[in-house]
Amino acid sequence: MEFVYSEEEKMMLQMARSFAEKEVKPIAKEVDKEHKYPAANVKKMGELGLMGVSVPVDYEGSGMSNICYAIAIEEISRQCASTGVIMSVNNSLACDPVKIFGTEAQKQKYLADMASGRKLGCLGLTEPNAGSDAANLATTAVLDGDEWIINGRKIFITNGNEADYCILIAATDKSKAHRGLSAFIVELDNPGFSVGTLEDKLGIRGSSTAELVFEDCRIPKENLLGVEGKGFKVALTTLDGGRIGIASQALGIARAAIEDATAYAKERVQFGKPIAKLQAIQWMLADLSTHYEAARLLTHRAAYLKDQGQPFGKEAAMAKLMAAETAMKSATQGIQILGGYGYTTDYPLERYFRDAKITEIYEGTSEVMRLVIATNILN
Repeated sequence: MEFVYSEEEKMMLQMARSFAEKEVKPIAKEVDKEHKYPAANVKKMGELGLMGVSVPVDYEGSGMSNICYAIAIEEISRQCASTGVIMSVNNSLACDPVKIFGTEAQKQKYLADMASGRKLGCLGLTEPNAGSDAANLATTAVLDGDEWIINGRKIFITNGNEADYCILIAATDKSKAHRGLSAFIVELDNPGFSVGTLEDKLGIRGSSTAELVFEDCRIPKENLLGVEGKGFKVALTTLDGGRIGIASQALGIARAAIEDATAYAKERVQFGKPIAKLQAIQWMLADLSTHYEAARLLTHRAAYLKDQGQPFGKEAAMAKLMAAETAMKSATQGIQILGGYGYTTDYPLERYFRDAKITEIYEGTSEVMRLVIATNILN
Protein backbone atom coordinates (compact mmCIF):
# COMPACT_ATOMS: atom_id res chain seq x y z
CA MET A 1 0.00 0.00 0.00
CA GLU A 2 1.38 3.37 -1.04
CA PHE A 3 1.06 6.43 1.15
CA VAL A 4 1.19 8.80 -1.82
CA TYR A 5 -1.55 9.17 -4.41
CA SER A 6 -1.23 7.63 -7.84
CA GLU A 7 -1.80 9.85 -10.87
CA GLU A 8 -5.33 8.48 -11.14
CA GLU A 9 -6.03 9.29 -7.49
CA LYS A 10 -4.58 12.80 -7.87
CA MET A 11 -6.82 13.37 -10.86
CA MET A 12 -9.88 12.25 -8.90
CA LEU A 13 -8.95 14.46 -5.95
CA GLN A 14 -8.55 17.53 -8.15
CA MET A 15 -11.72 16.90 -10.12
CA ALA A 16 -13.92 16.11 -7.11
CA ARG A 17 -12.54 19.01 -5.06
CA SER A 18 -13.03 21.48 -7.90
CA PHE A 19 -16.60 20.31 -8.50
CA ALA A 20 -17.40 20.41 -4.78
CA GLU A 21 -16.00 23.92 -4.38
CA LYS A 22 -17.67 25.36 -7.48
CA GLU A 23 -20.99 23.53 -7.59
CA VAL A 24 -21.76 21.86 -4.25
CA LYS A 25 -20.56 24.44 -1.70
CA PRO A 26 -22.57 27.44 -3.02
CA ILE A 27 -25.92 25.70 -2.49
CA ALA A 28 -25.13 23.54 0.56
CA LYS A 29 -26.84 25.84 3.05
CA GLU A 30 -29.93 26.11 0.84
CA VAL A 31 -30.05 22.33 0.34
CA ASP A 32 -30.02 21.83 4.11
CA LYS A 33 -32.40 24.63 5.07
CA GLU A 34 -35.02 23.88 2.42
CA HIS A 35 -34.67 20.07 2.50
CA LYS A 36 -33.90 20.42 -1.20
CA TYR A 37 -32.78 17.46 -3.28
CA PRO A 38 -29.78 18.73 -5.34
CA ALA A 39 -31.05 17.32 -8.63
CA ALA A 40 -28.85 19.44 -10.91
CA ASN A 41 -25.68 18.49 -9.06
CA VAL A 42 -26.63 14.81 -9.00
CA LYS A 43 -27.00 15.00 -12.78
CA LYS A 44 -23.60 16.68 -13.07
CA MET A 45 -22.03 14.00 -10.86
CA GLY A 46 -23.35 11.42 -13.28
CA GLU A 47 -21.77 13.26 -16.19
CA LEU A 48 -18.44 13.40 -14.32
CA GLY A 49 -18.49 9.68 -13.63
CA LEU A 50 -19.02 10.09 -9.89
CA MET A 51 -22.16 7.97 -9.70
CA GLY A 52 -20.33 4.79 -10.68
CA VAL A 53 -16.71 5.40 -9.73
CA SER A 54 -15.58 1.76 -9.45
CA VAL A 55 -17.98 0.35 -12.03
CA PRO A 56 -16.16 -0.98 -15.13
CA VAL A 57 -16.23 1.23 -18.21
CA ASP A 58 -18.05 -1.58 -20.06
CA TYR A 59 -21.08 -0.65 -17.95
CA GLU A 60 -20.58 3.12 -18.30
CA GLY A 61 -18.75 3.52 -14.99
CA SER A 62 -15.44 5.29 -14.44
CA GLY A 63 -13.54 2.03 -13.95
CA MET A 64 -11.50 3.52 -11.12
CA SER A 65 -10.39 2.17 -7.75
CA ASN A 66 -12.27 2.15 -4.47
CA ILE A 67 -9.62 4.48 -3.09
CA CYS A 68 -10.64 6.96 -5.81
CA TYR A 69 -14.23 6.42 -4.69
CA ALA A 70 -13.34 7.16 -1.05
CA ILE A 71 -11.47 10.30 -2.09
CA ALA A 72 -14.43 11.54 -4.14
CA ILE A 73 -17.01 10.92 -1.40
CA GLU A 74 -14.88 12.76 1.14
CA GLU A 75 -14.48 15.79 -1.12
CA ILE A 76 -18.19 16.04 -1.92
CA SER A 77 -19.18 15.47 1.73
CA ARG A 78 -16.73 18.11 2.96
CA GLN A 79 -19.04 20.64 1.30
CA CYS A 80 -22.43 18.90 1.59
CA ALA A 81 -23.04 15.62 3.40
CA SER A 82 -26.47 15.27 1.79
CA THR A 83 -24.97 15.25 -1.70
CA GLY A 84 -22.26 12.90 -0.47
CA VAL A 85 -24.68 10.27 0.80
CA ILE A 86 -26.80 10.39 -2.38
CA MET A 87 -23.65 9.58 -4.32
CA SER A 88 -22.52 6.96 -1.78
CA VAL A 89 -25.80 5.02 -1.82
CA ASN A 90 -25.95 4.91 -5.61
CA ASN A 91 -22.35 3.68 -5.83
CA SER A 92 -22.17 1.31 -2.86
CA LEU A 93 -25.69 0.08 -2.19
CA ALA A 94 -27.13 0.01 -5.70
CA CYS A 95 -24.33 -0.34 -8.28
CA ASP A 96 -22.12 -2.64 -6.20
CA PRO A 97 -24.56 -5.53 -5.64
CA VAL A 98 -25.51 -5.57 -9.32
CA LYS A 99 -21.83 -5.47 -10.29
CA ILE A 100 -20.99 -8.34 -7.91
CA PHE A 101 -24.06 -10.57 -8.12
CA GLY A 102 -25.87 -9.53 -11.30
CA THR A 103 -26.17 -11.44 -14.55
CA GLU A 104 -24.73 -9.94 -17.72
CA ALA A 105 -28.24 -8.95 -18.81
CA GLN A 106 -28.90 -7.23 -15.44
CA LYS A 107 -25.61 -5.35 -15.67
CA GLN A 108 -26.38 -4.13 -19.17
CA LYS A 109 -29.93 -3.12 -18.27
CA TYR A 110 -29.55 -1.68 -14.76
CA LEU A 111 -25.91 -1.17 -13.81
CA ALA A 112 -25.11 1.00 -16.82
CA ASP A 113 -28.10 3.25 -16.12
CA MET A 114 -27.10 3.80 -12.49
CA ALA A 115 -23.35 4.14 -13.08
CA SER A 116 -23.92 6.77 -15.74
CA GLY A 117 -26.31 8.73 -13.54
CA ARG A 118 -29.25 8.33 -15.91
CA LYS A 119 -31.06 6.45 -13.15
CA LEU A 120 -30.76 6.53 -9.36
CA GLY A 121 -30.63 3.50 -7.09
CA CYS A 122 -31.35 2.65 -3.47
CA LEU A 123 -31.22 -0.36 -1.13
CA GLY A 124 -34.42 -1.65 0.46
CA LEU A 125 -33.35 -3.47 3.61
CA THR A 126 -34.52 -1.82 6.86
CA GLU A 127 -38.08 -2.42 8.08
CA PRO A 128 -40.08 -1.27 11.12
CA ASN A 129 -39.12 -4.45 13.00
CA ALA A 130 -35.83 -5.20 11.26
CA GLY A 131 -33.05 -2.69 11.77
CA SER A 132 -29.79 -4.06 13.14
CA ASP A 133 -31.54 -7.48 13.12
CA ALA A 134 -31.54 -7.56 9.34
CA ALA A 135 -32.56 -11.23 9.18
CA ASN A 136 -35.96 -10.51 10.75
CA LEU A 137 -37.59 -9.21 7.57
CA ALA A 138 -41.34 -9.28 7.00
CA THR A 139 -41.38 -8.23 3.34
CA THR A 140 -42.13 -11.24 1.16
CA ALA A 141 -41.58 -12.23 -2.45
CA VAL A 142 -43.72 -15.09 -3.76
CA LEU A 143 -43.12 -16.67 -7.17
CA ASP A 144 -46.24 -16.73 -9.36
CA GLY A 145 -45.45 -18.16 -12.76
CA ASP A 146 -42.93 -15.87 -14.40
CA GLU A 147 -43.28 -13.11 -11.81
CA TRP A 148 -42.44 -12.41 -8.19
CA ILE A 149 -45.19 -10.77 -6.12
CA ILE A 150 -43.76 -8.47 -3.46
CA ASN A 151 -45.58 -7.30 -0.34
CA GLY A 152 -44.20 -5.31 2.56
CA ARG A 153 -42.72 -2.02 3.76
CA LYS A 154 -39.20 -0.68 3.91
CA ILE A 155 -38.29 2.36 6.00
CA PHE A 156 -35.40 4.83 6.34
CA ILE A 157 -34.45 4.31 2.69
CA THR A 158 -31.93 6.88 1.49
CA ASN A 159 -32.72 8.08 -2.08
CA GLY A 160 -36.10 6.37 -1.71
CA ASN A 161 -38.17 9.28 -2.99
CA GLU A 162 -36.10 9.83 -6.14
CA ALA A 163 -34.81 6.33 -6.90
CA ASP A 164 -35.66 4.58 -10.14
CA TYR A 165 -34.39 1.16 -9.02
CA CYS A 166 -34.33 -0.58 -5.65
CA ILE A 167 -32.11 -3.45 -4.62
CA LEU A 168 -34.68 -5.18 -2.43
CA ILE A 169 -34.10 -7.85 0.20
CA ALA A 170 -37.21 -9.94 0.87
CA ALA A 171 -38.18 -13.31 2.33
CA THR A 172 -38.83 -16.03 -0.22
CA ASP A 173 -39.07 -18.72 2.48
CA LYS A 174 -39.84 -17.36 5.95
CA SER A 175 -39.38 -20.77 7.56
CA LYS A 176 -35.64 -20.59 6.87
CA ALA A 177 -35.01 -17.22 8.61
CA HIS A 178 -31.95 -15.50 7.09
CA ARG A 179 -31.37 -18.48 4.77
CA GLY A 180 -34.76 -17.79 3.22
CA LEU A 181 -33.96 -14.24 2.12
CA SER A 182 -33.41 -13.30 -1.52
CA ALA A 183 -32.38 -10.13 -3.36
CA PHE A 184 -34.21 -8.50 -6.26
CA ILE A 185 -33.92 -5.57 -8.61
CA VAL A 186 -37.19 -3.66 -8.55
CA GLU A 187 -38.12 -0.93 -11.01
CA LEU A 188 -39.96 1.62 -8.91
CA ASP A 189 -42.44 2.65 -11.57
CA ASN A 190 -44.14 -0.76 -11.26
CA PRO A 191 -47.81 -0.90 -10.26
CA GLY A 192 -48.13 -1.85 -6.61
CA PHE A 193 -45.25 0.35 -5.49
CA SER A 194 -45.63 3.69 -3.72
CA VAL A 195 -43.57 6.04 -1.58
CA GLY A 196 -45.01 6.38 1.92
CA THR A 197 -43.73 8.60 4.72
CA LEU A 198 -40.87 10.99 4.02
CA GLU A 199 -38.86 11.54 7.20
CA ASP A 200 -38.25 15.05 8.55
CA LYS A 201 -34.69 14.62 9.78
CA LEU A 202 -32.11 16.22 12.06
CA GLY A 203 -29.45 16.25 9.33
CA ILE A 204 -28.66 15.20 5.74
CA ARG A 205 -31.82 17.07 4.87
CA GLY A 206 -31.09 17.29 1.16
CA SER A 207 -31.29 13.52 0.74
CA SER A 208 -34.64 11.80 1.03
CA THR A 209 -35.26 9.17 3.70
CA ALA A 210 -38.40 7.39 2.62
CA GLU A 211 -40.81 4.58 3.34
CA LEU A 212 -41.23 2.21 0.40
CA VAL A 213 -44.56 0.40 0.18
CA PHE A 214 -45.08 -2.77 -1.89
CA GLU A 215 -48.64 -4.03 -2.36
CA ASP A 216 -48.83 -6.97 -4.75
CA CYS A 217 -46.00 -5.42 -6.72
CA ARG A 218 -45.08 -7.74 -9.59
CA ILE A 219 -41.60 -7.96 -11.06
CA PRO A 220 -40.19 -10.35 -13.70
CA LYS A 221 -38.77 -13.67 -12.52
CA GLU A 222 -35.40 -12.74 -14.03
CA ASN A 223 -35.08 -9.78 -11.63
CA LEU A 224 -33.89 -12.12 -8.89
CA LEU A 225 -30.41 -10.84 -8.01
CA GLY A 226 -27.98 -13.69 -7.38
CA VAL A 227 -29.22 -17.02 -6.07
CA GLU A 228 -32.57 -17.54 -4.36
CA GLY A 229 -32.02 -17.90 -0.62
CA LYS A 230 -28.71 -16.01 -0.70
CA GLY A 231 -30.12 -12.53 -0.19
CA PHE A 232 -28.61 -12.23 3.26
CA LYS A 233 -25.16 -12.64 1.71
CA VAL A 234 -26.01 -9.98 -0.87
CA ALA A 235 -27.07 -7.61 1.92
CA LEU A 236 -23.98 -8.19 4.09
CA THR A 237 -21.58 -7.91 1.16
CA THR A 238 -23.29 -4.72 0.04
CA LEU A 239 -23.13 -3.18 3.51
CA ASP A 240 -19.42 -3.98 3.83
CA GLY A 241 -18.77 -1.85 0.74
CA GLY A 242 -21.26 0.78 1.86
CA ARG A 243 -19.33 1.32 5.08
CA ILE A 244 -16.35 2.55 3.06
CA GLY A 245 -18.66 5.15 1.54
CA ILE A 246 -20.12 6.25 4.88
CA ALA A 247 -16.66 6.34 6.48
CA SER A 248 -15.59 8.62 3.64
CA GLN A 249 -18.66 10.80 4.14
CA ALA A 250 -17.79 11.07 7.84
CA LEU A 251 -14.22 12.03 6.94
CA GLY A 252 -15.55 14.87 4.81
CA ILE A 253 -17.69 16.15 7.68
CA ALA A 254 -14.81 15.83 10.15
CA ARG A 255 -12.42 17.67 7.87
CA ALA A 256 -14.92 20.45 7.31
CA ALA A 257 -15.35 20.93 11.06
CA ILE A 258 -11.60 20.88 11.75
CA GLU A 259 -10.75 23.25 8.91
CA ASP A 260 -13.48 25.74 9.81
CA ALA A 261 -12.60 25.65 13.51
CA THR A 262 -8.90 26.12 12.74
CA ALA A 263 -9.57 29.11 10.50
CA TYR A 264 -11.79 30.70 13.15
CA ALA A 265 -9.24 30.10 15.91
CA LYS A 266 -6.61 31.96 13.90
CA GLU A 267 -8.88 34.98 13.45
CA ARG A 268 -10.71 35.18 16.79
CA VAL A 269 -8.83 37.44 19.22
CA GLN A 270 -9.38 37.19 22.97
CA PHE A 271 -7.12 38.39 25.79
CA GLY A 272 -5.04 40.24 23.23
CA LYS A 273 -4.15 37.30 20.97
CA PRO A 274 -5.79 34.80 18.58
CA ILE A 275 -7.36 31.93 20.49
CA ALA A 276 -5.22 29.60 18.36
CA LYS A 277 -2.37 30.66 20.65
CA LEU A 278 -4.14 29.15 23.66
CA GLN A 279 -3.03 25.65 24.60
CA ALA A 280 -6.60 24.53 25.27
CA ILE A 281 -7.53 25.25 21.65
CA GLN A 282 -4.27 23.85 20.27
CA TRP A 283 -4.75 20.52 22.02
CA MET A 284 -8.34 20.22 20.80
CA LEU A 285 -7.24 20.79 17.19
CA ALA A 286 -4.26 18.46 17.61
CA ASP A 287 -6.43 15.62 18.89
CA LEU A 288 -9.07 16.11 16.21
CA SER A 289 -6.49 16.20 13.41
CA THR A 290 -4.85 13.03 14.72
CA HIS A 291 -8.16 11.18 14.90
CA TYR A 292 -9.04 12.35 11.38
CA GLU A 293 -5.76 11.10 9.93
CA ALA A 294 -6.14 7.75 11.71
CA ALA A 295 -9.71 7.35 10.42
CA ARG A 296 -8.59 8.26 6.91
CA LEU A 297 -5.86 5.61 6.93
CA LEU A 298 -8.35 2.99 8.11
CA THR A 299 -10.80 3.98 5.39
CA HIS A 300 -8.24 3.90 2.60
CA ARG A 301 -6.90 0.57 3.87
CA ALA A 302 -10.38 -0.95 3.65
CA ALA A 303 -10.76 0.47 0.14
CA TYR A 304 -7.33 -0.89 -0.82
CA LEU A 305 -8.22 -4.38 0.42
CA LYS A 306 -11.45 -4.27 -1.56
CA ASP A 307 -9.51 -3.27 -4.67
CA GLN A 308 -7.19 -6.24 -4.13
CA GLY A 309 -10.08 -8.66 -3.85
CA GLN A 310 -9.20 -9.40 -0.23
CA PRO A 311 -11.61 -9.69 2.73
CA PHE A 312 -12.31 -6.20 4.06
CA GLY A 313 -15.42 -6.45 6.25
CA LYS A 314 -13.58 -6.03 9.54
CA GLU A 315 -11.51 -3.15 8.18
CA ALA A 316 -14.60 -1.42 6.74
CA ALA A 317 -16.30 -1.69 10.14
CA MET A 318 -13.23 -0.26 11.85
CA ALA A 319 -13.09 2.59 9.35
CA LYS A 320 -16.76 3.46 9.72
CA LEU A 321 -16.61 3.28 13.51
CA MET A 322 -13.54 5.49 13.76
CA ALA A 323 -14.58 7.96 11.07
CA ALA A 324 -18.14 8.37 12.38
CA GLU A 325 -17.05 8.98 15.95
CA THR A 326 -14.34 11.36 14.70
CA ALA A 327 -16.92 13.30 12.68
CA MET A 328 -19.18 13.65 15.72
CA LYS A 329 -16.31 14.69 18.00
CA SER A 330 -14.93 17.14 15.43
CA ALA A 331 -18.29 18.84 14.94
CA THR A 332 -18.95 18.99 18.69
CA GLN A 333 -15.57 20.47 19.54
CA GLY A 334 -15.67 22.69 16.48
CA ILE A 335 -18.81 24.30 17.84
CA GLN A 336 -17.08 24.66 21.20
CA ILE A 337 -14.17 26.51 19.59
CA LEU A 338 -16.55 28.91 17.86
CA GLY A 339 -18.51 29.37 21.08
CA GLY A 340 -21.84 31.12 20.64
CA TYR A 341 -21.21 31.64 16.94
CA GLY A 342 -20.90 27.90 16.45
CA TYR A 343 -24.41 27.44 17.80
CA THR A 344 -25.94 29.75 15.19
CA THR A 345 -26.85 29.05 11.58
CA ASP A 346 -24.55 31.90 10.51
CA TYR A 347 -21.75 29.33 10.54
CA PRO A 348 -21.93 25.82 9.07
CA LEU A 349 -20.59 24.06 12.19
CA GLU A 350 -24.13 23.39 13.43
CA ARG A 351 -24.93 21.74 10.10
CA TYR A 352 -21.85 19.56 10.35
CA PHE A 353 -22.97 18.58 13.86
CA ARG A 354 -26.42 17.57 12.64
CA ASP A 355 -25.04 15.72 9.62
CA ALA A 356 -22.36 13.89 11.62
CA LYS A 357 -24.76 12.07 13.93
CA ILE A 358 -26.29 9.86 11.26
CA THR A 359 -22.89 8.40 10.35
CA GLU A 360 -22.92 6.67 13.75
CA ILE A 361 -26.30 5.11 12.90
CA TYR A 362 -26.93 4.18 9.28
CA GLU A 363 -25.38 1.23 7.43
CA GLY A 364 -24.65 -0.26 10.84
CA THR A 365 -24.62 1.56 14.17
CA SER A 366 -21.38 2.06 16.05
CA GLU A 367 -22.50 -0.71 18.38
CA VAL A 368 -22.99 -3.10 15.46
CA MET A 369 -19.58 -2.07 14.08
CA ARG A 370 -18.00 -3.11 17.38
CA LEU A 371 -19.89 -6.40 17.17
CA VAL A 372 -18.61 -7.01 13.63
CA ILE A 373 -15.04 -6.22 14.66
CA ALA A 374 -15.22 -8.40 17.76
CA THR A 375 -16.73 -11.31 15.83
CA ASN A 376 -13.88 -11.13 13.34
CA ILE A 377 -11.07 -10.99 15.87
CA LEU A 378 -12.55 -13.67 18.15
CA ASN A 379 -13.30 -16.25 15.46
